[in-house]
Amino acid sequence: MKRREFVTLLGGTAAAVWPLAARAQQAAMPVIGFLDVRSRDALGVRLRAFHQGLKETGFVEGDNLSILYRFAENRIDRLAELAADLVHRGVAVISTGGPPAAFAARAATSTIPTLFIVSQNPVNLGLVSSLARPNGNLTGINLFNTELAAKRLSLLHELMPRAVRVAVLVSTADTENTKSTLEEVQAAAAGMGLQIEVLNADNSGAINAAFEKIERLRPDALFVAASPFLTGRYVQLVQLAAFHRLPASYALREIAEAGGLMSYGTDIADAYRQIGIYAGRILKGAKPADLRWCRQANSSSSSTLRRPGCSASLCLTSCWSLPTR
Repeated sequence: MKRREFVTLLGGTAAAVWPLAARAQQAAMPVIGFLDVRSRDALGVRLRAFHQGLKETGFVEGDNLSILYRFAENRIDRLAELAADLVHRGVAVISTGGPPAAFAARAATSTIPTLFIVSQNPVNLGLVSSLARPNGNLTGINLFNTELAAKRLSLLHELMPRAVRVAVLVSTADTENTKSTLEEVQAAAAGMGLQIEVLNADNSGAINAAFEKIERLRPDALFVAASPFLTGRYVQLVQLAAFHRLPASYALREIAEAGGLMSYGTDIADAYRQIGIYAGRILKGAKPADLRWCRQANSSSSSTLRRPGCSASLCLTSCWSLPTR
């Protein structure tokens, strides 16, 4: 064989082999699934925190980790299909945000480790059998936002002692969250002598319609439930509340920082960072049952008031439960 032909043949062989090697290396990367009822745009800060948690355990997307994202775009009915797709693709871990996504993942698999972030007791939701030692393939973080609903209403009442009528905005598509929130809020409102008007919004148009009704009802304040959909629409909510000059209380600090009146709840970004850490630990061999729950830890939450000609600030404290690292 002539030298030129040999070099040409060798070069062609390398060109054929190297892409195969690169694909094999890429295929060897662990793959995790990220399932959420919201859109990607609604989770910008949280996704960055999730990536940070993974990085702290040595995993970087694109370098030594692949992530399959599945967003339901606020359509809960799509979650079952998206969860089944992640299971079909054989992901090593499924990370979910909010009860609807967690329920969908639980129904899709009983073997793939699944992480969740919920705002109420996961035992009551049926996701785990015990806080001290989760059984099965699920574990995660309880933000306690639903349990804090009564306290949040009380703080809103303290800030506005003359308030009598409070509109409560919920998302009935998030059944369990709405049920628990209304139980807490209605009981607390009765003790404070407040009148509650419940409004539902499960999409952007419904939020606009709810504020049109608010314009007619003229409540003294607004209480926004801590559902994944509503927290994901916080820019729209803050702008409408400011336009209608309606004092509003939210569950997450990021909403107050975006211009909402006040919040009482946890730092949701740090919760997503923690979930990223748990996902990384599972990739390294930990089991969901190994990520045990620990005593409550304090986390600060801020609130601000931003209206034309008026500004104030208030610092609040909340607590949440975290599994040990």
